[in-house]
Amino acid sequence: MSDTSTTDLLLGDLRPILRAYPEPVAELTRQAAVALVELRPDLEAKVRLGWGSVNYRHPAAGFVCAIFPLEDHVSLVFEHGRQLSSPLLEGDGKQVRFIRLVPGAALPIDEIGLLLAEAIALRA
Repeated sequence: MSDTSTTDLLLGDLRPILRAYPEPVAELTRQAAVALVELRPDLEAKVRLGWGSVNYRHPAAGFVCAIFPLEDHVSLVFEHGRQLSSPLLEGDGKQVRFIRLVPGAALPIDEIGLLLAEAIALRA
């Protein structure tokens, strides 16, 4: 599980981004951001104000994924998502795929954990 101070810092850094979104999207973004760090404590989370995202890097695999809050949902974007296998992944670009997270629906924690492990294994 992640260190409480690390989680607090991450959530504090997210505040300026989340002010622009409805509370259900902001809360889902906070939940997803914390869940990723708890699932993979080896990921470094960094809030990118210019991108309006939380980006996650792995020491050996590099940039793995990012969370982007949007007006009515949250996108969990996998940098090399096209190489991953999950029916949850959407998108038809050459490289990136994403999971659409919707307020009110349960986070697919187990599936996200598997995708993170697969994404890291592919690049490490």
